[in-house]
Amino acid sequence: MRARIYKPSRTAMQSGKGRTRRWRLDFEGLRPPEIDPLMGWTAGTDTRRQLRLEFPTREDAIAYAERHGIEYRVEEAKSAVEKQIAYADNFRGDRAAPWTH
Repeated sequence: MRARIYKPSRTAMQSGKGRTRRWRLDFEGLRPPEIDPLMGWTAGTDTRRQLRLEFPTREDAIAYAERHGIEYRVEEAKSAVEKQIAYADNFRGDRAAPWTH
């Protein structure tokens, strides 16, 4: 049983930082998912893929995996670069493209 420990990044639809401060442990499946021949849906018998555990720190997630004998890999967190711009920059005269509706 393998697991992946990572810190999730925010989605494209997310402007805040909610649900991005905690570390997550996801189990990897033992077998690939199967395609249901009748409906075409993705199915599988491995329910561990649905299990997702959250921890406040990276060390807590690693300690949990080691305590329960789970083989794991850690993906380092990627920090987002936030560009600071002023609201007035939207109305500058030297913009690359003119402002339109």
